[in-house]
Amino acid sequence: MRVYTYSEARRKLASLLEQAAKEGEVKIKRRDEQTFVIRPETRAGSPLDVGGIDLGITTAEIVQFIQEGRRTYEPAAQADSTSA
Repeated sequence: MRVYTYSEARRKLASLLEQAAKEGEVKIKRRDEQTFVIRPETRAGSPLDVGGIDLGITTAEIVQFIQEGRRTYEPAAQADSTSA
């Protein structure tokens, strides 16, 4: 990890931030030897925020699958309720 001086960091702030984004963090050292770490902030996101998957099926096919499932499930559910 590269350590920048305060003056260097001030002159190269944009590239320093880019490097922090790529490498995770960078350090800046002052004349008094105090060191600071710059790192990108982690983004808070929903655990339910997931990317989609292209299954190569159409909306009409999805609707058809749902209707077929209902036709299969409904008679079985009615048979269970009458036998109880």
